Amino acid sequence: MKVLIAMDSFKGSLSSKQGSEAIAAGIKEVYPSADTKMLPLADGGEGTVEALVEATKGTLFTVPVIGPLQEKIEATYGVLGDHRTVVIEVAAACGLPLIREEQRNPLIATTFGVGELINDAIERGYRDFIIGLGGSATNDGGVGMLQALGFQFQDRHGKEIELGGQSLKDIRRIDAENVSPALSEAQFNVACDVTNPLYGETGAAYIFGPQKGATPEMVEELDQGLRNFARIASEDLGKDIQNPPGAGAAGGLGAAFIGFLQGELKSGIELILESVKMEEQIKGVDIVVTGEGKLDGQTSMGKTASGVAQLAKKMGVPAIALAGSITEEAADLNEIGITSYFSILTKPMTLNEAIDPDTARQNLQVTTAQLFRLIKAFKQ
Repeated sequence: MKVLIAMDSFKGSLSSKQGSEAIAAGIKEVYPSADTKMLPLADGGEGTVEALVEATKGTLFTVPVIGPLQEKIEATYGVLGDHRTVVIEVAAACGLPLIREEQRNPLIATTFGVGELINDAIERGYRDFIIGLGGSATNDGGVGMLQALGFQFQDRHGKEIELGGQSLKDIRRIDAENVSPALSEAQFNVACDVTNPLYGETGAAYIFGPQKGATPEMVEELDQGLRNFARIASEDLGKDIQNPPGAGAAGGLGAAFIGFLQGELKSGIELILESVKMEEQIKGVDIVVTGEGKLDGQTSMGKTASGVAQLAKKMGVPAIALAGSITEEAADLNEIGITSYFSILTKPMTLNEAIDPDTARQNLQVTTAQLFRLIKAFKQ
């Protein structure tokens, strides 16, 4: 029996590696000599660096950067096992979890630290980047990141603007003369699963600003700043950063990557599966086990389980999905490649009980063992 375990994390409970280990233990209860290969995964959001570095036996680097509230923090990025590809989660340098809820303020929050992470990797000689855009606390259009990379954003007095979304309205000129030539050699593949424009009613400020602490008045100010940023970028550099799908992702970081760094926005899970060469990983296995904390209507729209299952179906390999909770909408997942899916809950329990790491680990192991007992019975 050869099994590929390709799990996302159970957010707030188990990492993808911990979940994979519990599943492997359940399989070994039934098939002690089973060949279980664990491939921790993520969809471009939280946990992407950890999962990809673990899956490819890569390396982590931790460096001091300016955090979202312009304070010094330690942020970590990874280099994959190919010794060539850097993976960065922007949330490591400007994420919501770095700020207490009462301190959230996208008027002052900055992406400067993201640029510092990129700079550090470039100085080490790396040129290929995977960027995960999820979870930012910012709405500065990526200007902070670009400032760290050498772009200058000047006000009407020729002075560099301050950090944070509140300063975007002050931009009158953009200067790229001090940008390192090495940056033009870099290639950015950006994991992004939203299509919002930079500004407007469906843009970064109106759609994502409130969850980052923006009041209605702040939202209006931030949106006007993004409009001004887009106008100056068009006038000075001839760049359209408003209309590309995903420009409004992560408070406008999508626009910065598209317009200033020639980044290519891709489906998060497709980018991740491509990076770990998933098709090659599936070749020759008998069963694929995947899953995540919740299977619902969103799962089929670019989540880990659906991406893994679609490739498994393409290669004629059955795929089992395990999850903490499953909604009625998950029934559609059978059509896209998940052979069967199961909740790991073994009895009625509260959410807090279910996400307790020890409980979740035990439930994953028990459910997996029971499933493979059934598989073994049919094989005999």
